[in-house]
Amino acid sequence: MNNWHEAEMSLRLADSRIAGIIERAGPCELIPHEGGFAGLASAIIGQQLSNQVAKIIRTRFRKLFENELPDHGYLLKLDDPVLRKTGLSFQKIKYLRGLAQWVKSGDLDFLALEGMDDEIAIQQLVQVKGIGRWTAEMYLMFSLNRPDVLPLGDAALEVAMKSLYGLPEKDWEKPAISIAEKWRPWRTVACWYLYRYHKMLKAGDAP
Repeated sequence: MNNWHEAEMSLRLADSRIAGIIERAGPCELIPHEGGFAGLASAIIGQQLSNQVAKIIRTRFRKLFENELPDHGYLLKLDDPVLRKTGLSFQKIKYLRGLAQWVKSGDLDFLALEGMDDEIAIQQLVQVKGIGRWTAEMYLMFSLNRPDVLPLGDAALEVAMKSLYGLPEKDWEKPAISIAEKWRPWRTVACWYLYRYHKMLKAGDAP
């Protein structure tokens, strides 16, 4: 389990707004989620869905594997109607099958991926159809716990940063990148706290 104490101390000093969220949210609880095929499959399932809906579909999906980690070989044996019953769209089933083929062929090597720099790993992942930059970044953040990822394509992060820093509705990315420079090398941890802030906003309990 990672200890993010150094990151928290660095962020407190670098950004008073993040410091306020840390004060409310407490220690960072970011721990590695499942990696490999299972981790990427989970990220694909979560694309363009609310956390609640994604959680339901992931639970149903996992039950197909008798509560073991989803496996690329077993997925390729499952018929589309079986996968559709989990709530997966035909498009996502296609993406998951494509990912499974990449893993089966050895063209996607998860062990090699772990040794790559962040941007190189992202470029490797986005070669797989159905994996865009956001999905690759989610994998780096939550499966590999890379400490310095900034997923600008994330809707919750966008809402949180616009609210916390008063960023414009349009063209908010450039000032967001500038703000995030002071979070380095802990942008992942800063984003984790911004996700907590987003939850506070939804609950009407933001500082």
